[in-house]
Amino acid sequence: MGSSFWLLGLCVWVYFFSFGFITLNSESVGGNGTVEGTVFIDGKSAIGKINSHFICATLDWWPPEKCDYGTCSWDHASFLNLDLSNKILLNAVKAFSPLKIRLGGTLQDKVIYETEDHKQPCIPFAKNTSEMFGFTQGCLPMHRWDELNTFFKESGAAIIFGLNALTGRTIKSDGSAVGAWNYTNAESFIRYTVNKNYTIYGWELGNELSGSGVGTRVAADQYASDTISLKNIIEDIYKGFKSMPLVIGPGGFFDKNWFNEYLSKTNNSLDVATRHIYNLGPGVDEHLVEKILDPSYLDNEVGNFRGLQSLLRSSATSATAWVGEAGGAYNSGRNLVTNAFVFSFWYLDQLGMASTYDTKTYCRQTLIGGNYGLLNTTTFVPNPDYYSALLWHRLMGRNVLSTSFSGSKKIRAYAHCAKQSQAITLLLINLDGNTTVQAKVAFNSTWSLRSKHINRHHKRKIIRLPRGYTKTEVMREEYHLTAKDGNLHSQTMLLNGNILTVNSTGDLPPFEPLTVNSSEPIKVAPFSIVFAHMPNVVLPACR
Repeated sequence: MGSSFWLLGLCVWVYFFSFGFITLNSESVGGNGTVEGTVFIDGKSAIGKINSHFICATLDWWPPEKCDYGTCSWDHASFLNLDLSNKILLNAVKAFSPLKIRLGGTLQDKVIYETEDHKQPCIPFAKNTSEMFGFTQGCLPMHRWDELNTFFKESGAAIIFGLNALTGRTIKSDGSAVGAWNYTNAESFIRYTVNKNYTIYGWELGNELSGSGVGTRVAADQYASDTISLKNIIEDIYKGFKSMPLVIGPGGFFDKNWFNEYLSKTNNSLDVATRHIYNLGPGVDEHLVEKILDPSYLDNEVGNFRGLQSLLRSSATSATAWVGEAGGAYNSGRNLVTNAFVFSFWYLDQLGMASTYDTKTYCRQTLIGGNYGLLNTTTFVPNPDYYSALLWHRLMGRNVLSTSFSGSKKIRAYAHCAKQSQAITLLLINLDGNTTVQAKVAFNSTWSLRSKHINRHHKRKIIRLPRGYTKTEVMREEYHLTAKDGNLHSQTMLLNGNILTVNSTGDLPPFEPLTVNSSEPIKVAPFSIVFAHMPNVVLPACR
């Protein structure tokens, strides 16, 4: 949340308060009270830089028989059986141009690939409670891989494929997996992919085998050796190509000591260090909404973001950080929570927090499937978080600005340089259901104000309108997200009071902003989210 600049910003704000602000506005909705507050933005330099295509979503292996707590929420959402002809699905992926899609999940380490080296029948997963993860070994038929790549090409998706990292290992009685990775089948699959001219953005090794692991675990030094083997395979197969896919790992939960050893021993073979986030606990938890609305609970994840950032900076690796899978609540999430409006508070806060700690890409579990899909598992209609993700993608640029908020602990504030201009976009999340917040904005930086009439540079730390400059000449765009009927469990999201939904032909709705006079404060209604694009404010970090 950029708290390191809070005290400095407060002092600057108090000192210059009498000069006035350029402030921000929207329609006020409900609530039992109104409070004022100030967003402090340090615009001198960026504190992080995300990928231009930061948003990523996952597709999983789970068959329809995957059930949690008596509920079977996966239906035909596995990429083995997903309806690739669905128009809503195609449009939803194309809208990001490209959307990174990570193919993987728990069962990936029990998958074999139907390539020339595989002489056995290609048998699908079958439920078996005596097996690790509750399913037998499964298989990816090459005809399905061909179908998937046809869809990926048409939709413009950028694909990260999670490879089976348990092949060749022995599971010991203590739960550890020992021995080197047998990469024969994976190498054959990669060669098949290249020979078919399929484009892969990155190859990721394994799923949740780091640290104490899930189901089983692999020691850090062995995993590093296997990652080096993957790097060598890719360099050999892609020799002569203009660019190579990324080598990604370990795709597990952050364990500082394990990650430290792994990073130190992969040498320069690793391009991306991925970790998973399910910080809300199990999907069956009755207190998920309380956790989502508790800023102190949300801040508990800061330590892991900061920990991986610190390790990457201090090690010899050139790898960058990604969140490779994040569904918030594990075991498929919770219906009407992780697929409802309330989850956008958690999701957008995660995107903002990840960016602050220089995380380059964030992969949401899932694009479709379980109770945490961006799309409804059976109808493919976008859930609220899909629209939150698409707004972020269109508005939030690569450069991340140090941002904090003074006035209410229930406001989460993040700012980036804008996606399509040299200006800024501000994200405000109101976790309070009873209070409207009127937010002023203060900048700890030299800045400039642009319009068709003037281009004046100001040395003040707080925005102030030039003398004689009319209010109507400085405008901004606002996007207010609320739940239908104020129901946090609603799966219908409103943008500036209008329902967001696809039409009868599967086309996504337009995002029409409110055009607002910049002399007014941003009014953040109770339980609402606001993106504010300020096209006339240019900071050094955004030039």
